[in-house]
Amino acid sequence: MQLNLSGHHVDITDGIREAVNNSFAKIENHFPQLDALGVILTVEKHEQKVEAQTQFLGATVAVHASDKDLYVAIGNTVKKLESALKHRKGSVSANTHSKPSLD
Repeated sequence: MQLNLSGHHVDITDGIREAVNNSFAKIENHFPQLDALGVILTVEKHEQKVEAQTQFLGATVAVHASDKDLYVAIGNTVKKLESALKHRKGSVSANTHSKPSLD
């Protein structure tokens, strides 16, 4: 999986890049069909924001989280993204079953 990491008002250090790679590695293991993932880190005055966006099974899946601590925001984004991908996978597989017809 290709991970595109960018920062807005923040320099991407090796520690931040390693934390993001380690956190999103779990997503890569659970959903190997993901090709690319875009992650944007934003630092505001008293808030750290993390946004993640990807294409999964024909739809765009985007999540974001914010916190005072950047690493907590990264962890929350990973949890939200995993939940959103599971939801998308379930809704796609639910449409493959044959529906009873109303005769």
